[in-house]
Amino acid sequence: MAKVLVVTSGKGGVGKTTSTAAIGAALAQSGQKVAVVDFDVGLRNLDLIMGAERRVVFDFINVAQGEANLSQALIRDKRVDTLYLLAASQTRDKDALTEEGVKRVIDELRDRFDWVICDSPAGIERGATLAMRYADSAIVIANPEVSSVRDSDRIIGLLDSKTLKAETGEGMEKHLLLTRYDPARAARGEMLSVEDVLDILSIPLLGIIPESQDVLKASNVGAPVSINSTTSAAAAAYIDAARRLCGVPVPMTRPTEKVSMFGRFFGRRAA
Repeated sequence: MAKVLVVTSGKGGVGKTTSTAAIGAALAQSGQKVAVVDFDVGLRNLDLIMGAERRVVFDFINVAQGEANLSQALIRDKRVDTLYLLAASQTRDKDALTEEGVKRVIDELRDRFDWVICDSPAGIERGATLAMRYADSAIVIANPEVSSVRDSDRIIGLLDSKTLKAETGEGMEKHLLLTRYDPARAARGEMLSVEDVLDILSIPLLGIIPESQDVLKASNVGAPVSINSTTSAAAAAYIDAARRLCGVPVPMTRPTEKVSMFGRFFGRRAA
């Protein structure tokens, strides 16, 4: 039976969809059967990141409302045969997604997969609370910025109050994934340090994803970075995060900025 994981944050643009695709692909590449599910009804971006936008016939709401069965809606990835996508609807409203419908789809996915990864919309509205409702664990995405971290702190509160796990007295397992981290900017005080973010959020660190053009390039060609740019620092960080989710004790690698003696004196970073 699958472990259901929600990828969430309070702020938009922090990398939830990119991270859902990259971690889902990394888990699938290890031989596990993975479904990534887009909860962002009305917008729908996960299919673009996965390179499957032209293959969507039926979507999550079609299945939740009984208009199609799950097998009809699931899209199998052409690069990794254990990776599947369930797309969101672009033409329906979030109110079309009901708690009963979500539960039925999630229960069916549990029976078919090892991992079900729910890509949550940003914020605290209905789509976000439904995405986390039946999750077993959560990845909270944050950029090292005050507004992002503050919003993620609010999401942690919702995970501890609005999920089925919370209501039944079970603890929700939570992980922090710090994205778009630039060690040089952190050293100059232009963004929060890793320690600052951990002090505020107080949940275990799953990984640090460095700021990287490889992530943008992968998105533009419709491929998770963990498939498209396997030798990049960002891909390595996502692959390590996926291994940690599976209980593998992978040492945490923190991006560093090497500074020359000349740079220390004149404030210039080494090339």
